[in-house]
Amino acid sequence: MLNLSVIIEDSARRYPNKDAFVFMDTRLTFAQINGAANQVANGLVAAGIKPGDKVGLSCFNLPYFPIVFFGILKAGGVVVPLSVLLKKDEIAYHLNDSDAKAYFCFEGTAELPMGQMGHAGFQEVDACENFFMITAKPTDPSSIEGTKTLGSLMAGQSPVFETTATSAEDTAVIIYTSGTTGRPKGAELTHSNLMLNGILSADLMGGTPEDVQLIVLPLFHIFALTVLMIAGVYRGVESILLPRFDAAAVFGLMQKHGVTIFAGVPTMYWGLLNYKGDEFDYKSIAEKLRVCASGGASLPVQVMKDFEERFKVPIIEGYGMSEGSPVVTFNQLSVGRKPGSIGTTVWGVEVKIVDENDQEVPVGEKGELLYRGHNVMKGYYKRPEANAETLRGGWMHSGDVAIKDEDGFYYIVDRTKDMIIRGGLNVYPREVEEVMMQHDAISLVAVIGVPDEQFGEEVKACVVLKEGASATPEEIIAWTKEHIAAYKYPRVVELMDALPMTATGKILKKELRVS
Repeated sequence: MLNLSVIIEDSARRYPNKDAFVFMDTRLTFAQINGAANQVANGLVAAGIKPGDKVGLSCFNLPYFPIVFFGILKAGGVVVPLSVLLKKDEIAYHLNDSDAKAYFCFEGTAELPMGQMGHAGFQEVDACENFFMITAKPTDPSSIEGTKTLGSLMAGQSPVFETTATSAEDTAVIIYTSGTTGRPKGAELTHSNLMLNGILSADLMGGTPEDVQLIVLPLFHIFALTVLMIAGVYRGVESILLPRFDAAAVFGLMQKHGVTIFAGVPTMYWGLLNYKGDEFDYKSIAEKLRVCASGGASLPVQVMKDFEERFKVPIIEGYGMSEGSPVVTFNQLSVGRKPGSIGTTVWGVEVKIVDENDQEVPVGEKGELLYRGHNVMKGYYKRPEANAETLRGGWMHSGDVAIKDEDGFYYIVDRTKDMIIRGGLNVYPREVEEVMMQHDAISLVAVIGVPDEQFGEEVKACVVLKEGASATPEEIIAWTKEHIAAYKYPRVVELMDALPMTATGKILKKELRVS
């Protein structure tokens, strides 16, 4: 028997009165988080959730997230974390595709009305027996049948629960990722995948119960979920939650709480370096910081050097993906590091670079990065054909082109996919193109990534209008913004008479990128 929720139970026994999660003036101990998660588990079981049932979760970086996350696991359920930026149609797709039986959705804010989108998406879910939605709003959120509050689910429930027995290879979490050939796919991560990668992450970061980490990376993303939340709970680290990145807010929390561990995407380090305020004691902040980690996209070497020079703290880069739970390689302090590289292989994981025939290439030559080990997903949920292709030969095919140097350090040099990484978040052109093609004036569209100083890459759409139709780039941007998550819509639209194509009709995006 192995259930990932054992890490919160264990820390609740070892450090019952120690602060586990802090948000603004709210401080919850490990014992309190565990007790609340037990109430959620009791409520879910009473509501009819059975082992193996999928449960969606849309939530900012708030204490609700770990409480509900571990509550679902304790009940034997499978957590399906969803981006807080998704719109109603995207929410409905994910809930339907994952066969979710329940959905937790935080109400959000006026600027980001998650609850409204969640309610609308919930209404469009295919008929499903016992399907219901739980909202964090303290009063009755709407008249939608099947909707209840988190408070009503937990009301009267015992803070004691005997965790449902699950096996190491049972699915614990389904993280949705995507590709260039279709809609988002759910990567099934097992209890052992996340347990081992979480323990590994704790070792890589050197976390101890004396550490304080700041979590501003979204918990619905695999980076924060495993490397920070799971690893932190396992090691008894105090976690300070921040729902949205703001350089002043980050520095303020670092100074107030004496943060020792920070992890972010490159744009966050860029934002911190470019913050001009003088209201903080940066020397004190730097003295407390022990280690920083960067992932999600390549960190410019100059940004790394400038940050380390200012704060006298190492930034360790790694490489991972949702299908790898996520950590695959890392610049490990015990081994050494090289700026610009993604580090060396981590414990229990094998990596190789291969040619188009899956034959290993010599050191220094380019090829696709493949890996295998305890971190590799069970597979994509209900996608046997994709699994056969991606996991062929027992190796996870990353789709990323890399090289390995003579010292065993790996470098990502290109991508075989057209995926765009905007501020550390993956944007898949095919998904954006499918949405934009629904615009009445658009005849053809190709979405590409273009260099951007702040976000690394920005989303650009090359658009051909229908004959006789008219639309300005600004109108197209505004329309797309209403139909897709905020980080996905194009900030740049170029109107073109035609798109470059091959003889078979395939759009030559390479030419668009250099035009």
